[in-house]
Formats: sequence, C-alpha cells, structure tokens
Amino acid sequence: MRHVRAVDCRTVGLPFVERVGRLEGRRSGRSRAMPQYVLILDAHAMDHFRDEDMPDIDKAAHAVSQEAIDAGVWVCGSGLEDQKASIVSADGTISEGPQVTVGGLTVIDVPSREEAQTWAAKWAAACRCDQEIWELGYDPKIDAMLRQAASRKTRPDDA
Repeated sequence: MRHVRAVDCRTVGLPFVERVGRLEGRRSGRSRAMPQYVLILDAHAMDHFRDEDMPDIDKAAHAVSQEAIDAGVWVCGSGLEDQKASIVSADGTISEGPQVTVGGLTVIDVPSREEAQTWAAKWAAACRCDQEIWELGYDPKIDAMLRQAASRKTRPDDA
C-alpha cells in the first residue's frame, strides 16, 4: 500500500482546491484576509536533548505559544502522539500506516510568509530545533461554510 503524505495530495501538480477552482472556472487567488501557515516540528528533532533540559524547553515553547495567542495569530497546535497512523481508504478499509514523522504542529494566521518565518524562528529558538513552514491552501467553499455557521451562532433565537 502506498502511503500518501500531505504534500502528495496534489492533482496534476496543483493543490487540490486550486485544481477544483480552475475546473469550476474560478480564478486562483485568496479572498481570506490572511493566509494560514502550519509550522511543523520533526518527530525526532528533540531526541538528542537531555531529560533535564526539557522543562526549560517546554517553558520557552509555551511562552512563544502564549505570545502568539496574545498577538491573535494562534489558530491551533499540538504535539502528535508517538504512534502509527491509521489509513482510511476511499472504500472505508482501515490499515496501519507509518510511524509518526511529525512531532508537532502549529497553525498560525499571519499576513505573509515572512511573518510566518518570524514566528517559526521564535519557536525554533524556544524548542532548539528547526521548524518547517507550509502555507495552507485556501478553499473559498469552506470559508463560506464557516461564515454561514458563524452567522447562525450569532443570530438571536427566534423563540
């Protein structure tokens, strides 16, 4: 069985949402105010640290996370459990996948790749290891669904 990574989820060399948009006749481009970026930490990036160093690294990483929350750029983030992936095929078949290769991820909402690099540098310094930066694709249909769901939550009850 071939294991698909996120970077493999492309159709004819284009991200899936861009390919669908082109098929529907939409021009490529973003209407969302800011792009989102995912910062990825390799699963083994911190393996060489001594146990006694981990509390300081944890404190520094959480301080950067708090800074991102306070700045309003934090979307979500977490470490991944050290486990094998479950692969669910289109026909519903479930099989065991590869051992985790991502140690953690953080999604931030910032105006540019340069700003994402600034935040990644803060986490890299705090965690004492490299951070990968990937821009997330924009899907205007999902964006519209989210706006519609948010508007339902803010409407007064009709009762």
